[in-house]
Amino acid sequence: MGQYLVSIDLGTTNTVLAYAAPNSSAIELFDIEQLVAPGEIGAATLLPSVRYHPAEGEFAAGELQLPWRDVDVAGLAQVVTGRLARKLGAQVPGRLVASAKSWLSHQGVDRTAPILPWGTEADVAKVSPVAASAAYLAHLRAAWNTRFPDYPLEQQQLVLTIPASFDEGARALTLQAARQAGLPALRLLEEPQAAFYDWLYRQRATLAADLADTRLALVCDVGGGTTDFSLIQVTVVNGAPQISRIGVGNHLILGGDNMDLALAHLVESRLPVPGGAAPARLSAGRLAQLTERCRAAKEQLLAANAPDQATVTLLGAGSKLIGGSRSADLTREEVVQLVVDGFFPFNQEREPARRGRGAIIEFGLPYASDAAITRHLAGFLRQHAPAARAALGLAPEDATIPVPDTLLLNGGVFRADALGRRLEQVLAQWRGAPLRVLHNDNPDVAVARGGVAYALGQSGRAPVIGGGSPRSYFLLLDDERPDKPRRAICLLPRGSAENRELLLAERTFALRLGRPVRFHIASSTSDVVTPQAGDLVDLQPDDYVQLPPIATVLRDSHATSSRKELPVRLAATLSEVGTLEIHCVATDGGQRWQLEFQLRDDGHAASAEDDDIATIDGAPSPDAVMPAGLPAALEKIDRIFGSRALQVDLKEVKQLRGQLEHLLGSRESWTTPVLRRLCDALIERARGRRRSSEHERAWLNLAGYSLRPGFGHPLDEWRIEQLWALYETGVQHHADGQVCAEWWTLWRRVAGGLSVEAQLRVLDDFAFNVQADAQERGRRPHTLVNGSEEDMLRLGASLERIPGSYKAEIGAWMLGRLDAATKAAAKAALNKTRAGAANAGKAEATQARFLWGLSRVGARQPFHGSAHDVVAASTVGQWLAAILALDWKKVEPAGFAAAHLARMTGDRTRDIDDTLRAEILRRLSAVGAPANWSAMVREVVQLDQADEKRMLGEALPPGLKLLS
Repeated sequence: MGQYLVSIDLGTTNTVLAYAAPNSSAIELFDIEQLVAPGEIGAATLLPSVRYHPAEGEFAAGELQLPWRDVDVAGLAQVVTGRLARKLGAQVPGRLVASAKSWLSHQGVDRTAPILPWGTEADVAKVSPVAASAAYLAHLRAAWNTRFPDYPLEQQQLVLTIPASFDEGARALTLQAARQAGLPALRLLEEPQAAFYDWLYRQRATLAADLADTRLALVCDVGGGTTDFSLIQVTVVNGAPQISRIGVGNHLILGGDNMDLALAHLVESRLPVPGGAAPARLSAGRLAQLTERCRAAKEQLLAANAPDQATVTLLGAGSKLIGGSRSADLTREEVVQLVVDGFFPFNQEREPARRGRGAIIEFGLPYASDAAITRHLAGFLRQHAPAARAALGLAPEDATIPVPDTLLLNGGVFRADALGRRLEQVLAQWRGAPLRVLHNDNPDVAVARGGVAYALGQSGRAPVIGGGSPRSYFLLLDDERPDKPRRAICLLPRGSAENRELLLAERTFALRLGRPVRFHIASSTSDVVTPQAGDLVDLQPDDYVQLPPIATVLRDSHATSSRKELPVRLAATLSEVGTLEIHCVATDGGQRWQLEFQLRDDGHAASAEDDDIATIDGAPSPDAVMPAGLPAALEKIDRIFGSRALQVDLKEVKQLRGQLEHLLGSRESWTTPVLRRLCDALIERARGRRRSSEHERAWLNLAGYSLRPGFGHPLDEWRIEQLWALYETGVQHHADGQVCAEWWTLWRRVAGGLSVEAQLRVLDDFAFNVQADAQERGRRPHTLVNGSEEDMLRLGASLERIPGSYKAEIGAWMLGRLDAATKAAAKAALNKTRAGAANAGKAEATQARFLWGLSRVGARQPFHGSAHDVVAASTVGQWLAAILALDWKKVEPAGFAAAHLARMTGDRTRDIDDTLRAEILRRLSAVGAPANWSAMVREVVQLDQADEKRMLGEALPPGLKLLS
């Protein structure tokens, strides 16, 4: 029994399935059964890529029943997928999961955590971006298997399309979603390429004539959530066109969603408010509703023969669904100006995209900072200018940006005729001559059909596109420095064929067995760098994208020692699935280890050296930059904590820090690689800390300092695992107050590297220390380390991965202590004696500490945690009200705390309301606060080094920069 050829376009806005029956070349579209109303099933080609999570009791039993047994892959008892979900989401705020595909490429959050719908109320069930994507695929699988029970979808030849710009992390997560949906075996195909395959297949009978005048085609694919560019070269060989892809663009979260959102902002400002008051800012859920309404208005007003205006209506909530509705008009001229001119400006100077954070940042997604697609296009063409000139037959020294002679438009955005016409006009203007536009009869389904055409081409039944890997891949060798090139070794050159392994035979790595090893990889689509495998190159900052790190633990069953070092080489392959595979290969050829991408890595700090790469032939060793005193410093640590340290005088233990600074310089100057070498030596000798209280104090202090902030350097995850193994045993000298303080200082310093589960475990001990009464403390477990109020304040503020509701409880405790300190300060101020002044000083110091704690635990932009775990903006508003009640001229930390609690993120879910923001800005101005405090409240900015140090409680190691 033959296989169906099946292609799935898992789109941001819609999901589509196309297929060809066994032994047939006819491509058909699959009508997907879905709910169109409660209790009513309908079939349609498009399955909207949205989920609606109903409230308890919202639907009666059976109203959401599908023609198959529906078990949600995310585990929800009730869920609506598709057309009815979109309809319900436009009526009820905060319950619609949308744009899951865009979230798959968002490295600022844990994409496997339940975070969607973004910013919704606590009683709404949430799913991860991966689970939401899996749910749409599972729906297709169930619908297919119901219609074709003898041909289960998981047993057919499957193609799944993805944006060309998806990095290896997003590709791996897409494959994870497919496996979760019960589709373990499939091939990934890039969407612009699929769109071109669709056109090739439809023109296959007249292809030579149709492409006779084409040398370079641009595929511009603008969907609901992403924009993709690809360049296709056409050459004629023996009278037949030979087609190959020669360039792909970088990832852009920019598409129809951004256009709808821009219109929603405009309509929001016009919605009438009872009593004639100024329009109030909508909640994130209500804005999502309005955005859905604006999507329909946009398509209506930009279509051929469009009306002059359309009315956008935002329904009321609950019992006021109709009576509480509000409406505003949009004119065609306004939409043209905002969408056509705003997103597709003529850009006659062919300027590249502008840097910086843009205004359109909503729903937690990091949309492209420049909304002008034509500026991104100019940058793309400039990046691929050498290959494009060669394809067009232009001179290599030609300084102008080469413009393709042919254009294929794809994506639902181009259903609006005005947008397609504008892009054609822009390119014709740049080129100085008209260009040919290839006809795409249905942009909504072209990608799904093209996936089937691709599969037919692989069996010789349709035209094919060559080109191999669209990117070059590199191993990064040094740290990232602003605006400086990075040294790298090419692993896989652009254009490499699938299933062909490239071995870096001239590059040997000495790796230690039994310990994790991690490499930092980058990809580049640039034509400026065209290396061969093994070449040593300098990558310019704009020419590469850093990928999630890849790692493994090398184990050798034949090794007699776990510390044995093994010489290996790296081998890279573009797999048949369409993903990058990298192996470590022993030089004797006997063993090989596959390296896997770490998709939960924080990505908040940058560093590229690897402690376990002893040598890299042809490149500097990491040890080459280590200070000359490091071996002696490691010997000092071994003398104090190693097996030979039994007779060391306690005075020498107390002097260890000073001795290390004498050898290495002041510890503030110790670089991250130096710190991690010290940390490794301390972890290896952890048992030595128990010899005396002096030993334990010194070890805890140095271990925490050398591993701070717990992430950002290769092997930090492994180091945290080794350190965490000590937690449940507590301290040896628990009666020593300084030992206990150093214990909590250590965990506060490395909290950024602790998992959610570990931070929750630490939270248990925090809660005991701040809540237990005298009787409970008498029953304290021996291993539960005592912590002072000061210790717990700093520790609690550092637990960024715990849920926002727990942070709110910590903040409530801090607010209570702040209130007590404020009253104590007021009382002490009335006492004009020396004792009164001393008490006032203590109370003011307590105020400062707890204001700092509130600013950290309620921060709008976490340092190492996920944005979905921040404290609710409404709660932070209550904290700010209490801080506003203080006298900021007398309590200077109040302004600092308020600035951080009101810091602008651009995410409506996390940001405080505009009225409160204006009051914070007014108060900051009134007390003459530093300009950067007001700037962070007014706009999206990066923290400067001084504010970063103040927020973290101490400086980061030199060379380590947080990217939040």
